[in-house]
Amino acid sequence: MNYYFLGIGGIGMSALARFFHRRGDTVSGYDRTPSPLTDELRAEGIDIHFDDNPDLIPAQVDLAVYTPAVPAETLEFQSLVARGVRMEKRSQVLGEVTRGKRCIAVAGSHGKTTTTTMIAHLLSKAPCGCSAFLGGISKNFDSNLLVNPDSQYVVVEADEYDRSFLQLHPFMAVITATDPDHLDIYGTHEHMMEAYLQFANQVEPDGRLFLKENIFLTADGEPFVEYGAHHHHDHEDHHDHDEEKTLTGNVSTYTARGIEADYYAINVRNYGGNLFFDLRTPDGVLYDLELQGAPLVNVENAVAASAVALACGLDQFQLRSGLKSFAGVRRRFDYRIREKDLVYIDDYAHHPSELQSTIEAVRYLYPGKRVVGIFQPHLYTRTRDFADDFARVLQTLDEVIMMPIYPAREKPILGVTSSMVLRKMDTMSKYLCTPDQVLELVPALCPDVVLTLGAGDIDRLVPRLETVLRENLL
Repeated sequence: MNYYFLGIGGIGMSALARFFHRRGDTVSGYDRTPSPLTDELRAEGIDIHFDDNPDLIPAQVDLAVYTPAVPAETLEFQSLVARGVRMEKRSQVLGEVTRGKRCIAVAGSHGKTTTTTMIAHLLSKAPCGCSAFLGGISKNFDSNLLVNPDSQYVVVEADEYDRSFLQLHPFMAVITATDPDHLDIYGTHEHMMEAYLQFANQVEPDGRLFLKENIFLTADGEPFVEYGAHHHHDHEDHHDHDEEKTLTGNVSTYTARGIEADYYAINVRNYGGNLFFDLRTPDGVLYDLELQGAPLVNVENAVAASAVALACGLDQFQLRSGLKSFAGVRRRFDYRIREKDLVYIDDYAHHPSELQSTIEAVRYLYPGKRVVGIFQPHLYTRTRDFADDFARVLQTLDEVIMMPIYPAREKPILGVTSSMVLRKMDTMSKYLCTPDQVLELVPALCPDVVLTLGAGDIDRLVPRLETVLRENLL
């Protein structure tokens, strides 16, 4: 087959492109900008170009794969449609690839990439094995794709954007969080919750669903969903509408704290920058599980991943060694340097709440240390909408360095700049820098811990900064 990818540099698209290429199909594609990921794909032998030019599309295309992120006015998109080429969204293709397999799907507004990658790592270390399509680059596999033709399991990140995850009919599913997100698609939080409920009810009848505790509560704390038919009430005023809001199937709950759930962590502690916890399961307690160099939120991800792994038949020794050897995901609390005198962590946090949780994680692991953070805001609209929150969270760093805003697809907005955020900060230890200036300034600030933060092209700066900091260690 000849596959053509529109937006081949996307994290989910590239995993599919790699899958077909490795299977021996012909794969090529277009993306708007080169990136480290497109460099890797080209090195693997996939043909990619960066001009929106229909003449560069191969003459023979059996299937064109695209994402909602590709604008309809893209010339290549219009040309493929005009040629009558079969077009499918990434989510449809992923649904087809996982059909007939035991699909393990992880959905949620955050935590899903780490949880998916952790499940894939745990299963890959056990006899059952797995294939995986990940929403980030696993540091254990050094890829976002894992292929194991002998395994029945395929682990996928299930994206709620554009209702993509409704293409999946998983054998097991996890829902990590349902914060309001993508309301441009759903309109209301309630409509979004209905999509999650439909996803939950698409789990195969003999499968399992793992829900973070209280996931199906509405904003005011009322249950959005009844669990199973045994909760059925025969009220006079019972509407048919409410009858649909039940969760069928085999449901388990998990949480990092609290003791009501089926799976939960207790006795979480930090020892030398590594986390230890005990895992309470319906079958008893597993003591002293270890996560190396992980932020506190990873305990919750590990509880979910462990619940899935145990349901897939892993024993406690396989689980224990799998958790301990999990190296994380590139750009997710990603240790670049971990020496006695200097720690450098890179993280793609780009929302005030994500920044706060990353900074708090660093303060928990490294109490009393001098933390220097470099942040590149992502999008003018987000910077405008959350300027006060960004200022409040960033000023908790010992030194704040901001880079100019990364525009992605947006046009500039008058008056919305990184300086605007810096001006709102109640601290003197703040700087506005270009990437080259960052490389000079950071070593001069004598940090104990360095953080690079943001979802733009700050990732291009990371290897350069790591080199400069290592030179200064000597």
